Amino acid sequence: MIPGVFAAASVLVFVVRFAREPRRVGNAIWFAIALGFTGLWLLSLLRHSEWAQLAVIAGVAIAGALAALVLPWALIANGVVMLRREGRRLANLLSLLAGLGLLAVFVLSVSALALNDPPWLLVLAATVLLVTGYLAFLFVALMLYSILYSRVNRLARADAVIVLGSGLLGDRVPPLLASRLDRAVQVHQRSPGALLVVSGGQGPDELTSEADAMARYLVEAGVPADQVLLEDRATTTGENLRFSVAVLDRRGFSGAVLAVTNNYHVFRTAVLARKLGLKLNVIGAKTASYFVPSAFLREFVALLLQYRKTNALVLLVLAGGPFLLFWYAR
Repeated sequence: MIPGVFAAASVLVFVVRFAREPRRVGNAIWFAIALGFTGLWLLSLLRHSEWAQLAVIAGVAIAGALAALVLPWALIANGVVMLRREGRRLANLLSLLAGLGLLAVFVLSVSALALNDPPWLLVLAATVLLVTGYLAFLFVALMLYSILYSRVNRLARADAVIVLGSGLLGDRVPPLLASRLDRAVQVHQRSPGALLVVSGGQGPDELTSEADAMARYLVEAGVPADQVLLEDRATTTGENLRFSVAVLDRRGFSGAVLAVTNNYHVFRTAVLARKLGLKLNVIGAKTASYFVPSAFLREFVALLLQYRKTNALVLLVLAGGPFLLFWYAR
C-alpha cells in the first residue's frame, strides 16, 4: 500500500511538472525518484513470492557489482579512444578521469573495509562514497531525462528550425555538424514551408563562417535557398539561440520553433533556452558512439556548474556529515 502511494505521488508530481515546463533540471530528479518508487512498488507486488523477490534483488546486486567493476575500465578505454581521435583537450579527458576516479573510489572502499583501521580511513571512505553516490544519482537522472526529453520531441513539426553550429574543418562541414543539418532536413521534409536558420560565426581556424558552410550544405541537400536564413555572429550556444531568434523576429515570425543540436547536448540547450526566456524546444541528432560518454560527462559538468551553489551546499553536507559524526562519537 505505502510503496504504491509513494509511486503514484511521485509520478503525479513529475507528470504535472513535465506538462507545465519540460525544460527544467528539477524534472530529471523527479523522473529518477518516480522510477525508483515505481520499482519499489513493483517489487512489493511480489511480496507473496519470496523466490521472485530474491531473484530481482540478486539481479540488481549482480548488475550493480558488474557495473562497479566494468564501468571504470570502459570509461578509461573510451578516454583513450577520445584522446587518439579528438586530441588532448580537457573536454576529451573527462571519461578517462571519470574511470580513474571510480577506480580510486573502489580501491579506497575495499582498503577501508579490509584494514578497518585507522578509523579515519573508514570515515574518508564513507565521505567519498556519499559524494560519489550523489554525483552518480544526478548523472543517471540527467541522462535518463535527456533521453526522454529527446524522444518526446523527435517527431515534432515546426515553422522554423534553428541549427546550432559546432565548428568547421576549414570550410567543410564535419560529420558532427552534418548530423545536425541532416536532422534539420528531416524536420523540413515534415514541414516543407519551415524556415531553417543556420547559426555560427567564423572561428580563427575556419575559412568561412559556420552559417555560410551550413547554408551551402542545406541547399545541396535540396532545401530551397530562400528558406535558409543565416546567423553568422554566434560563438556560444546562448548566442546561437538568442541571435537566431532575433533573425526570426526581424522577419515578424511568430510560429513554432525547434532547435537542432546533437543528442548529448539537447537537454542543456533546452535548459539554457528556458533560462533565456525563449519559447522553443530542442531535438537531437545522432552522435558517433565513441563520442557519447565523454560528451554526456561534459554536459553533466556544465549543468553542475550552472547550479553550482545548490550542488556545492549538498556536497558540503555530504562530505562533512561523516566527519562530524566521527568527531561527535569520539
